[in-house]
Amino acid sequence: MNKLLLSFVSLLPEPIIIKFISFFVNSQIKKHARLHIKGLENLNSDFKRPYLFVCNHLSNSDGLVLNKVLEKENVIFIAGKKLESNSLTNLGFKIVRSIPILPNSPDKDAIKKVINAVKEGNSILIFPEGTRSRTAKMSEGKKGILLFAKLTNAPIVPIGIWGTEKFMPINQDMSKEAFTDADININIGKVFNLPKKSDDETKGNWEANSLNHIMTSIAELLPKEYRGFYEEKT
Repeated sequence: MNKLLLSFVSLLPEPIIIKFISFFVNSQIKKHARLHIKGLENLNSDFKRPYLFVCNHLSNSDGLVLNKVLEKENVIFIAGKKLESNSLTNLGFKIVRSIPILPNSPDKDAIKKVINAVKEGNSILIFPEGTRSRTAKMSEGKKGILLFAKLTNAPIVPIGIWGTEKFMPINQDMSKEAFTDADININIGKVFNLPKKSDDETKGNWEANSLNHIMTSIAELLPKEYRGFYEEKT
Protein backbone atom coordinates (compact mmCIF):
# COMPACT_ATOMS: atom_id res chain seq x y z
CA MET A 1 0.00 0.00 0.00
CA ASN A 2 1.68 3.24 -1.11
CA LYS A 3 1.92 6.28 1.15
CA LEU A 4 -0.65 8.31 -0.80
CA LEU A 5 -3.28 5.57 -0.47
CA LEU A 6 -2.27 5.05 3.15
CA SER A 7 -2.85 8.73 3.90
CA PHE A 8 -6.22 8.68 2.16
CA VAL A 9 -7.43 5.58 4.00
CA SER A 10 -6.46 7.00 7.37
CA LEU A 11 -8.86 9.92 6.81
CA LEU A 12 -11.89 7.70 6.29
CA PRO A 13 -14.46 6.97 9.05
CA GLU A 14 -13.46 4.05 11.28
CA PRO A 15 -16.11 1.54 10.03
CA ILE A 16 -15.10 2.19 6.41
CA ILE A 17 -11.39 1.86 7.27
CA ILE A 18 -12.05 -1.55 8.84
CA LYS A 19 -14.01 -2.76 5.81
CA PHE A 20 -11.39 -1.45 3.38
CA ILE A 21 -8.41 -2.93 5.23
CA SER A 22 -10.16 -6.28 5.66
CA PHE A 23 -10.97 -6.37 1.93
CA PHE A 24 -7.44 -5.28 0.99
CA VAL A 25 -5.66 -7.82 3.21
CA ASN A 26 -7.90 -10.71 2.16
CA SER A 27 -7.42 -9.85 -1.50
CA GLN A 28 -3.63 -9.71 -1.07
CA ILE A 29 -3.56 -13.07 0.70
CA LYS A 30 -5.74 -14.58 -2.02
CA LYS A 31 -3.62 -13.04 -4.78
CA HIS A 32 -0.10 -13.62 -3.46
CA ALA A 33 -0.18 -16.38 -0.82
CA ARG A 34 -0.39 -20.10 -1.33
CA LEU A 35 -1.35 -21.37 2.12
CA HIS A 36 -0.34 -24.86 3.26
CA ILE A 37 -1.88 -25.64 6.64
CA LYS A 38 -1.24 -28.72 8.77
CA GLY A 39 -2.39 -29.73 12.23
CA LEU A 40 -5.78 -28.04 12.54
CA GLU A 41 -7.06 -31.36 13.85
CA ASN A 42 -4.87 -30.83 16.94
CA LEU A 43 -7.27 -28.09 18.03
CA ASN A 44 -10.00 -30.72 18.40
CA SER A 45 -8.31 -32.02 21.53
CA ASP A 46 -9.33 -32.99 25.04
CA PHE A 47 -7.88 -29.70 26.30
CA LYS A 48 -10.44 -26.99 26.93
CA ARG A 49 -10.21 -23.61 25.26
CA PRO A 50 -9.13 -20.84 25.48
CA TYR A 51 -5.62 -21.57 24.23
CA LEU A 52 -2.28 -19.83 24.52
CA PHE A 53 -0.82 -19.98 21.00
CA VAL A 54 2.95 -19.56 20.66
CA CYS A 55 4.65 -19.05 17.29
CA ASN A 56 7.96 -18.06 15.71
CA HIS A 57 8.01 -14.61 14.12
CA LEU A 58 9.23 -13.75 10.61
CA SER A 59 7.15 -10.89 9.23
CA ASN A 60 4.57 -8.22 9.97
CA SER A 61 2.23 -10.39 7.91
CA ASP A 62 2.36 -13.23 10.47
CA GLY A 63 -0.53 -11.80 12.47
CA LEU A 64 -2.62 -11.14 9.35
CA VAL A 65 -2.15 -14.69 8.06
CA LEU A 66 -2.61 -16.41 11.43
CA ASN A 67 -5.69 -14.31 12.15
CA LYS A 68 -7.24 -15.73 8.99
CA VAL A 69 -6.14 -19.32 9.65
CA LEU A 70 -7.34 -19.21 13.28
CA GLU A 71 -10.48 -17.16 12.65
CA LYS A 72 -12.65 -19.69 14.53
CA GLU A 73 -10.44 -19.58 17.62
CA ASN A 74 -11.33 -16.09 18.89
CA VAL A 75 -7.66 -15.03 19.04
CA ILE A 76 -6.18 -11.85 20.47
CA PHE A 77 -2.55 -11.10 19.56
CA ILE A 78 0.09 -9.68 21.89
CA ALA A 79 1.96 -7.01 19.92
CA GLY A 80 4.79 -4.60 20.66
CA LYS A 81 3.44 -1.15 21.53
CA LYS A 82 5.77 0.56 19.04
CA LEU A 83 3.75 -0.96 16.16
CA GLU A 84 0.89 1.37 17.06
CA SER A 85 3.00 4.35 16.02
CA ASN A 86 3.61 3.02 12.51
CA SER A 87 0.94 4.05 10.02
CA LEU A 88 0.95 0.72 8.15
CA THR A 89 0.98 -1.71 11.08
CA ASN A 90 -1.52 0.46 12.94
CA LEU A 91 -4.00 -0.15 10.12
CA GLY A 92 -3.44 -3.88 10.57
CA PHE A 93 -4.63 -3.53 14.16
CA LYS A 94 -7.99 -2.41 12.78
CA ILE A 95 -8.76 -5.99 11.69
CA VAL A 96 -6.55 -8.02 14.04
CA ARG A 97 -7.56 -7.86 17.69
CA SER A 98 -4.50 -7.13 19.76
CA ILE A 99 -3.21 -6.06 23.14
CA PRO A 100 -0.18 -3.74 22.90
CA ILE A 101 2.61 -4.38 25.36
CA LEU A 102 5.78 -2.53 26.31
CA PRO A 103 8.76 -4.79 25.52
CA ASN A 104 11.32 -5.80 28.13
CA SER A 105 9.32 -4.39 31.02
CA PRO A 106 6.61 -5.56 33.46
CA ASP A 107 3.67 -3.94 31.64
CA LYS A 108 1.04 -4.43 34.36
CA ASP A 109 -1.75 -2.89 32.32
CA ALA A 110 -1.14 -5.25 29.39
CA ILE A 111 -0.82 -8.25 31.70
CA LYS A 112 -4.16 -7.40 33.31
CA LYS A 113 -5.80 -7.10 29.88
CA VAL A 114 -4.44 -10.50 28.83
CA ILE A 115 -5.74 -12.20 31.98
CA ASN A 116 -9.16 -10.59 31.56
CA ALA A 117 -9.27 -11.53 27.88
CA VAL A 118 -8.66 -15.20 28.73
CA LYS A 119 -11.29 -15.10 31.49
CA GLU A 120 -13.74 -13.83 28.86
CA GLY A 121 -12.99 -16.86 26.69
CA ASN A 122 -10.48 -15.39 24.24
CA SER A 123 -7.40 -17.30 23.12
CA ILE A 124 -4.09 -15.43 23.11
CA LEU A 125 -1.28 -15.61 20.56
CA ILE A 126 2.24 -14.59 21.51
CA PHE A 127 5.49 -14.50 19.56
CA PRO A 128 7.90 -15.52 22.38
CA GLU A 129 11.01 -14.30 20.54
CA GLY A 130 9.68 -10.78 21.04
CA THR A 131 10.51 -9.51 17.56
CA ARG A 132 10.74 -10.62 13.94
CA SER A 133 13.77 -12.64 12.94
CA ARG A 134 15.97 -10.81 10.44
CA THR A 135 17.57 -14.11 9.37
CA ALA A 136 14.41 -16.28 9.30
CA LYS A 137 16.05 -18.40 12.00
CA MET A 138 14.62 -18.68 15.52
CA SER A 139 16.24 -16.64 18.24
CA GLU A 140 16.17 -17.38 21.97
CA GLY A 141 12.73 -17.06 23.55
CA LYS A 142 11.94 -14.42 26.18
CA LYS A 143 10.88 -15.44 29.70
CA GLY A 144 7.76 -13.27 29.46
CA ILE A 145 5.88 -16.17 27.87
CA LEU A 146 6.21 -18.09 31.15
CA LEU A 147 4.43 -15.31 33.04
CA PHE A 148 1.46 -15.46 30.67
CA ALA A 149 1.43 -19.25 30.80
CA LYS A 150 1.33 -19.24 34.62
CA LEU A 151 -1.18 -16.42 35.01
CA THR A 152 -3.66 -17.65 32.40
CA ASN A 153 -3.13 -21.38 33.01
CA ALA A 154 -4.25 -21.87 29.41
CA PRO A 155 -3.24 -24.96 27.39
CA ILE A 156 -0.37 -24.12 25.03
CA VAL A 157 -0.51 -24.65 21.26
CA PRO A 158 2.78 -24.34 19.35
CA ILE A 159 2.76 -23.10 15.76
CA GLY A 160 5.57 -23.14 13.23
CA ILE A 161 5.26 -20.68 10.35
CA TRP A 162 7.54 -20.11 7.38
CA GLY A 163 7.27 -18.37 4.04
CA THR A 164 5.85 -15.12 5.44
CA GLU A 165 9.36 -13.67 5.32
CA LYS A 166 8.93 -13.83 1.53
CA PHE A 167 5.23 -12.87 1.54
CA MET A 168 6.01 -9.57 3.28
CA PRO A 169 9.79 -9.13 3.54
CA ILE A 170 11.19 -6.98 6.35
CA ASN A 171 12.10 -3.45 5.35
CA GLN A 172 13.92 -0.99 7.60
CA ASP A 173 11.09 1.41 6.77
CA MET A 174 8.00 -0.63 7.71
CA SER A 175 5.73 1.68 5.71
CA LYS A 176 7.45 0.37 2.56
CA GLU A 177 6.77 -3.31 3.29
CA ALA A 178 4.64 -4.93 0.59
CA PHE A 179 3.03 -8.26 -0.30
CA THR A 180 4.77 -10.56 -2.79
CA ASP A 181 4.09 -14.07 -4.12
CA ALA A 182 5.01 -16.79 -1.63
CA ASP A 183 4.22 -20.26 -0.34
CA ILE A 184 3.26 -19.98 3.33
CA ASN A 185 3.34 -22.99 5.62
CA ILE A 186 1.53 -23.10 8.97
CA ASN A 187 2.18 -26.19 11.08
CA ILE A 188 0.05 -26.45 14.22
CA GLY A 189 1.38 -28.75 16.93
CA LYS A 190 -0.24 -30.74 19.69
CA VAL A 191 -1.72 -28.97 22.71
CA PHE A 192 0.12 -29.32 26.03
CA ASN A 193 0.29 -27.95 29.56
CA LEU A 194 3.52 -26.94 31.25
CA PRO A 195 4.59 -29.36 34.00
CA LYS A 196 4.36 -28.01 37.53
CA LYS A 197 7.55 -27.28 39.43
CA SER A 198 8.61 -30.30 41.45
CA ASP A 199 9.65 -29.97 45.11
CA ASP A 200 13.30 -30.69 44.36
CA GLU A 201 13.45 -28.31 41.37
CA THR A 202 14.63 -24.72 41.72
CA LYS A 203 12.57 -21.90 40.22
CA GLY A 204 15.42 -21.11 37.84
CA ASN A 205 15.64 -24.68 36.57
CA TRP A 206 11.87 -24.89 36.12
CA GLU A 207 11.85 -21.65 34.15
CA ALA A 208 14.75 -22.73 31.94
CA ASN A 209 13.23 -26.16 31.27
CA SER A 210 9.75 -24.76 30.64
CA LEU A 211 10.98 -22.06 28.26
CA ASN A 212 13.06 -24.62 26.41
CA HIS A 213 10.04 -26.93 26.18
CA ILE A 214 7.87 -24.17 24.70
CA MET A 215 10.47 -23.03 22.19
CA THR A 216 11.53 -26.50 21.04
CA SER A 217 7.87 -27.41 20.56
CA ILE A 218 7.78 -24.59 18.00
CA ALA A 219 11.15 -25.47 16.46
CA GLU A 220 10.13 -29.09 15.89
CA LEU A 221 7.33 -27.85 13.62
CA LEU A 222 9.78 -25.98 11.37
CA PRO A 223 12.25 -27.11 8.71
CA LYS A 224 15.75 -27.38 10.19
CA GLU A 225 17.00 -24.26 8.42
CA TYR A 226 14.49 -22.16 10.38
CA ARG A 227 15.22 -23.55 13.84
CA GLY A 228 18.24 -21.33 14.54
CA PHE A 229 19.02 -21.17 18.27
CA TYR A 230 17.00 -24.37 18.82
CA GLU A 231 18.37 -26.45 15.95
CA GLU A 232 20.65 -28.50 18.21
CA LYS A 233 17.98 -28.78 20.91
CA THR A 234 15.44 -30.59 18.72
